[in-house]
Amino acid sequence: MKYTEKISNRLNELLEKNYDAEKGYLNSAESVDSSKLKMFFKNRASERSQFAKELRTEILSYGQIPEDDGSLKGIMHRNWMSLKSLFSANDEEAILEEAIRGEKASFEEYCEVLKEDDFAPSTRKLLEAQKQQIQSAINSLKMHEELASK
Repeated sequence: MKYTEKISNRLNELLEKNYDAEKGYLNSAESVDSSKLKMFFKNRASERSQFAKELRTEILSYGQIPEDDGSLKGIMHRNWMSLKSLFSANDEEAILEEAIRGEKASFEEYCEVLKEDDFAPSTRKLLEAQKQQIQSAINSLKMHEELASK
């Protein structure tokens, strides 16, 4: 496998995760009553859409073809969140827990990808910045969860 293909494959994995996260956040926004939480989820969806655009641009810069959709695992996670919110009567705390779980998985994926030494400095900088924004989202989600549990 050529260098550019290897890097492109890793970036495409992250791209799929960001498509999944964006759709998951939009789904979450539809499942909560709190206008503040709706806005928070919509903002996170927008952030993930931006991540995807940045990753697509990076993949194209390597002369490769970006993925166009999310993963099967992401679809299953969103379906689980939909089902869970249906049975928990749009329990905001349960939705926040699932969002935290998804973000932690995303954060771990970024950590794993960043173990690679093959990235150009600009790509590494992009991935580090996105990883930090995901960590911030986790912190915010935990704060929202704490408020929802009171």
